[in-house]
Amino acid sequence: MKRYISAIKLAVVLLAIGAALGKYSGRTRLAPRQTVQVTSTSPTADVDVDFAHEPLWAYGFDKPPAPGDTAVPQLPPTRALRPDKDSAEQTRPIRLDGSRASYSLVDIRDGHNAIDWFPEDHPPMPRVVANGPAALGERGRGCGFCHLPNGKGRPENAPLAGLPVPYFIRQLEDFRSGRRRSAEPRKANTNTMIELAKALTDEEARDAAEYFASIPYTSWIRVVETDSVPTMRIVGNLFLPISRKKAEPIAGRIIEVPEDVEQTELYRNPRSGFIAYVPTGSIEKGADLVTTGGLAMQGNRQARQKTTPCGTCHGSDLMGLADVPPVAGRSPSYLVRQLWDIRQDTRNGIAAQAMKPVVANLTGDDLVAIAAYVSSRHGR
Repeated sequence: MKRYISAIKLAVVLLAIGAALGKYSGRTRLAPRQTVQVTSTSPTADVDVDFAHEPLWAYGFDKPPAPGDTAVPQLPPTRALRPDKDSAEQTRPIRLDGSRASYSLVDIRDGHNAIDWFPEDHPPMPRVVANGPAALGERGRGCGFCHLPNGKGRPENAPLAGLPVPYFIRQLEDFRSGRRRSAEPRKANTNTMIELAKALTDEEARDAAEYFASIPYTSWIRVVETDSVPTMRIVGNLFLPISRKKAEPIAGRIIEVPEDVEQTELYRNPRSGFIAYVPTGSIEKGADLVTTGGLAMQGNRQARQKTTPCGTCHGSDLMGLADVPPVAGRSPSYLVRQLWDIRQDTRNGIAAQAMKPVVANLTGDDLVAIAAYVSSRHGR
């Protein structure tokens, strides 16, 4: 009887996903382009977000939002010199080991012109990936600036490499229509993504989607179980260690930090990866939730699952099936943000609807465990 009930649950999930994908099959056009506006209204004003249990660390914060808090809009790209820094130091050519390119700090900070230390690591960047939507002119950020030319992304944004084209385009549609927002009202780069999505043409969206889909994702995250982490500071929603000495309890969080702060933060080196500190025992717990759905035994009887095994939709190797995205080896901070956004009803695309019953019974510790395990997997 238990096996029969589990089969019914699995069939319901598969039917929901099939309906979602079927609704979008063959659909490649974005909704009509809208006037680009950046609003100061809280993106969570119309939903009841559970701030008391919010995984703040996943959004790059260490304190909950105050009532009425909203995101401070990100400044547009600029090549201006910083007045508090030496101008010669900001304009001198810099080289990285293994790269034939040279860039100044001004070049590196210029979000409108994504630098490319290692062009041999990926196909030629389309214009939108290098420079952003044409409609925004010099105010547009190139996809490759935040998400990097190789699409690996960083903990504060999203890894795009290897995402299926239809899934990628649906996310842009969801950003544009309001179906994809952040449950954290201070998350400024989500609002920037909404602005960029509204400015994209259909051709630009497809160029970006096909470009990133063509790049195989390889994990650059080293998952480390620990009871304590270095003392941190937060810059742009990214945790940076003040020292390498582990001085504070991990306290049920996942903390992602650059392997080399200078290479990551100062030079935006797309080959310099990250460490994900996760609680001791979380990978084993996550393996159970991911592979079995959290099966429990009561005497000789199997109790109900807490969730659906992830491999049902994302594949046994977690590298995706059809238009369902791969998740193996990707940022655990990003994964938890998305699961929390889905649970808080700020992510409401068609595929997200199929995920809602999957996350409904998961605790904060469950989300941590699932992300720790999934990020530790490297797929095929």
